[in-house]
Order: sequence, then C-alpha cells, then structure tokens
Amino acid sequence: MVAIVGPSGVGKSTLLRVLGYFVVPSEGHVYLEGTEIKKPTSKISLIHQSIATFPWMTALDNVKLSLRSKGMDDATMTKIARGVLNEVGLGGVENIYPKEMSGGMRQRIAVARSLAAEPTVLLMDEPFVHLDELTAEGLRQEIYSMVFSPETTLQSAVLVSHNLREVIELADRVYVMNGSPAKLVKEILVDLPRPRASNSDAFNRYLDRIYTSLTGSTGA
Repeated sequence: MVAIVGPSGVGKSTLLRVLGYFVVPSEGHVYLEGTEIKKPTSKISLIHQSIATFPWMTALDNVKLSLRSKGMDDATMTKIARGVLNEVGLGGVENIYPKEMSGGMRQRIAVARSLAAEPTVLLMDEPFVHLDELTAEGLRQEIYSMVFSPETTLQSAVLVSHNLREVIELADRVYVMNGSPAKLVKEILVDLPRPRASNSDAFNRYLDRIYTSLTGSTGA
C-alpha cells in the first residue's frame, strides 16, 4: 500500500492517472510487472474522489459495467458482481438505485466495480473525502482487508490523500510531492505493526516527519 501526499494542485491526481495511463505522460514510461503500459488496462482500476455511480443503473448493473469488456455472459457477470457486493457489505441491495443510497453505500459500489474487474493495482484518489468519519473508517478497513487478502488479485494499491492520519494508518510507503515544478521530495517507509494505534508516540512521529517534508519546517 503506497500513499502520495502533497499540497493541493501539486499534481498528485495527475500522477495517479498517469500510473493508470488515463493521462498520457509527456515523458517517461509506466511499467506493470515488467511490461510497459501504453493504454488503459483492466489490470489497473481507479476509484475517484467524486462518488462515481450511474443513477439509471442498479447497484448490480453498476458493478457489472466493469465486466462487459471481458466477453462474459450475463449469468457469469451477475455471479461475480453479487459476490463483490457481498464483500463490500452490500449484499441484498443489488436492485437498489444510487438515489436510494447514502454516500457511503455509493462509494462501496464504486469500490466493488473496481474490484470486480480483478485488477492487479488499485488506484484511489481521495476515496473517503466525501464520507463521514465513521463511514470512512469502516471503508478504509474493508479496503485494507481486501488489498491484503490472499483471495484477491490485487498486488498493490496507491492512495492519494490529504488526510495524513489516514495515510499513516494505511500505507507501507509514503511519497511526498512538493515544489514547482513538482517532484518527489521524500520517501518514507512506515514501519509500524498493524493495527496501528493513532494515539501512539511512534504514530505521531511519522506524522511529524510527513508534515515536515510538506512544509519544510524544522519541527520534530
């Protein structure tokens, strides 16, 4: 689990989209498992910060959308979509439309749609920013459990976030972007046992390190 942090407007979301080749890099190359990526691929999924669900589709159809390019029959797509909805805690709401759901439920659908395609890499652009803290915490834990589950195809996840506590709670490695033109100014390995206690001294020391890298201050 990798996190990218930096001031607003520094290019974090752009970098995330370059990694998925949703934005073509002006220079340089993107590689996945040793193979250069030259177009978007189902091996890389992106969860947007805006809760992206299609209002005219049920929860089930929203998830099945990511499977339509794979040439599956409808019965197979339905089975996979139902299974992933169960994984994100939405079993039983397959026929509900987004307008009948809370923001947290709609974001779970977006997560389920991304995971249904069985990606190798999951890109997340501020996926919890529009959720209340209780809902966000639950979804953070669910995503973390799925990323590190031996039953998933995921090998890694990349998170863009302004929430530094969230970053330290989830990430194993943090990249700090700063400057103009923007560049990576710091790599921080988060060596804390899980689950991570956000009130511990060690946790707060990591907060200080990231904050110092972002601000250039000389704090602890």
